[in-house]
Amino acid sequence: MSTPLSDDGLFDLPESARRPNARVILVMGASGSGKTRFTSRTGLPVVSLDDFYYDGDRPGMPMRHGMVDWDSAETWDKEGAVQALRELCTKGVTTVPVYDIPTSTRIGERTLDMEGRRYVLAEGIFAVELIDDLTAEGILADALVIKRPRLQTFWFRLMRDVDENRKPLPNLLRRGFAHFRKEPAMYKELDARGARLVSYTEAQESLTQMLAALRWTE
Repeated sequence: MSTPLSDDGLFDLPESARRPNARVILVMGASGSGKTRFTSRTGLPVVSLDDFYYDGDRPGMPMRHGMVDWDSAETWDKEGAVQALRELCTKGVTTVPVYDIPTSTRIGERTLDMEGRRYVLAEGIFAVELIDDLTAEGILADALVIKRPRLQTFWFRLMRDVDENRKPLPNLLRRGFAHFRKEPAMYKELDARGARLVSYTEAQESLTQMLAALRWTE
């Protein structure tokens, strides 16, 4: 029996024949927990999952406190994120959107190239939604939750959001206090869904160990 052709005319490979060249390390935690600071210092390719938000004027967006509920996974393109990470791990290059948070719109796109590296970091508040999908694809290396004291997280989040003029201050304060109240339950849920709770230092140590193990196998 002949092998069916894919839409682009190439022969489809069976799942067992797919051999990813890289894997994904998911980095998650409360907004303001230090995810971006951690990923930006590793020197590895980074996918900001926040760039996969839908435009704020998309019909049917969930609402809360009189504004779009950006903490709802319904505001976010999960399928697009999975596809981009799959392409990075199998093809080594992909195109990702560029999102402007103050205006809640996608303003362009950029090309991300692995340049032969074996790990890519993906960080964002919805990273936990990708654990099962990336595991099924065989490209999940680890899922880390960076945890710091709630008062620190609240303060760093507020200072960042005000500095970047992300949203009006009353909305930032309402959202910040809501995050503060929900953090213990959030960490419990992330742990239950297969992520590992670590401090900032422990996250650095885990990444160092993975990279060291990679060097030994090459």
